[in-house]
Amino acid sequence: MSRYILIRRLRGPAFLLLVGALALLNQADILTWGKSWPFFLILAGVLTLAERAALAADSGQAPGVYPGAPYSGGATPTGQGPQASAIVPAHTQEYEGEPNGGQQ
Repeated sequence: MSRYILIRRLRGPAFLLLVGALALLNQADILTWGKSWPFFLILAGVLTLAERAALAADSGQAPGVYPGAPYSGGATPTGQGPQASAIVPAHTQEYEGEPNGGQQ
């Protein structure tokens, strides 16, 4: 599993742990809920930086580029033109042995 996915999966539990810790601090009259909102912003920022660093390290690309993104070049990755597939036949003359593919 990549580090990016691991950090992404830990986002929810990290916020839940922060809520629990702030609830304990609020119960002990150390910190009130109204003054604890900066901790949520700090945690979100730290997790975002960790995700971007892990993504850059895992994929070798610049941060912010999803590793599963499709190829965005103008031609096919091999540099060749379109290739025949099972859906589109390579030659139209293969239809039932008729000349010119059955076209008049």
